[in-house]
Amino acid sequence: MKSIVKKIIWGAVIGSFSFPVMHAESFPVTQAQEDENKIKFAVQGDLVSSYIWRGMYQTGASFPPTFGLSVGGFSLTAWGSTDFDGNSSAEGKANKEIDLTAAYAFGNSGLTLSIADLWWAGENGTNNNKYFNFKSHETAHHFEAGLAYILPVEKFPLSIAWYTMFAGQDKDEKGDQNYSSYIELNYPFSVQKVDLNVTCGIVPYEAPQYCTNGFAVTNVALKGTTAIKVTDSFSLPIFAQAIWNPRLENAHLVFGFTLRP
Repeated sequence: MKSIVKKIIWGAVIGSFSFPVMHAESFPVTQAQEDENKIKFAVQGDLVSSYIWRGMYQTGASFPPTFGLSVGGFSLTAWGSTDFDGNSSAEGKANKEIDLTAAYAFGNSGLTLSIADLWWAGENGTNNNKYFNFKSHETAHHFEAGLAYILPVEKFPLSIAWYTMFAGQDKDEKGDQNYSSYIELNYPFSVQKVDLNVTCGIVPYEAPQYCTNGFAVTNVALKGTTAIKVTDSFSLPIFAQAIWNPRLENAHLVFGFTLRP
């Protein structure tokens, strides 16, 4: 199973860079295309009562900032998280995470391919946890490929994503890659003035990264988002999320708000 996943992921990664590049002068450019090809930046910050990742508790109250840029269907995003307790983990390290993601959305197909570098070694770690240590059997980085698809049905906008860690720290006792994988389904809808989203996260096979020894449901969540009107020109988005992890028999309730220009 893992060997099949490996072939699929590497095939998708190689294939994504095999499309021909079209020069601007080879076809007429419309105003809409010019606007689409402009570089766009995104900056925002969230404040959350606790940080839960794919159904698993990471740390308490945290401030995760996001900085991204996009042009056409290509995007680069830097996401981080820092908690408010400088000595929050069992190892005595502050919880700190930095994730870098490159993604490409294939037009209006609903298909998006992504490659991510996930690093959550924390502050004041050992030499093997240093950010710029990329040695295969020492690095604290997790390299992950993702493939997401949104169904082309306006009244049923279900999205399906598959993520697999293909390199980095995700290794077994023999030093081989685990290829830990995670599948997530999301369905957004609205009730009155509240935007809702239902999530179901599944680990398809044994993955120590997710504390599973086989197929398991690890993340069932319901998130609600609305906005508090502060002034005529400014509203504060707030959200609450109920999260259950059937595999670990755990549950969480998270509250947060978002700040963006």
